[in-house]
Amino acid sequence: MVENAETRMKTPTLCQVVLDCADARVLAEFYRELFGLHYRSGDEPPAAGEPDPKGRDWLVLEAPTGSMGLAFQQVSDYSQPTWPEGPRPQMLHLDTYVSSVEDLSVQRERALALGARELLDRSDDAEEPLYVFADPAGHPFCIFVA
Repeated sequence: MVENAETRMKTPTLCQVVLDCADARVLAEFYRELFGLHYRSGDEPPAAGEPDPKGRDWLVLEAPTGSMGLAFQQVSDYSQPTWPEGPRPQMLHLDTYVSSVEDLSVQRERALALGARELLDRSDDAEEPLYVFADPAGHPFCIFVA
């Protein structure tokens, strides 16, 4: 199919990736800190001690640049992916990049401090140094040097 202005206007625009999870607020906070995102207006955490009905359902994070965001849907019977082995393979994963091996090391430490689990260390790969992590809900994500 040849792309032109008419066909571009008829196609959907990707606005966010939605991650299922057992606790929408916990996962949203993890990615908010990791990627420097902010909550969509109305999705911010409530004051301490106040109920959090949005955090038990659906939350959206947006990028400061207005690019694609992340959303979190709380699911009562959520089961974590077991990648790279096990009965529940990943359904998707997020790829992110940094510009240097030094930045990769810094972001590895940040991800772990925020609650990620390291699944794979290929930081010594000469072609494409990377780490694969699981977020607090078990979703795999990669940080690599591009």
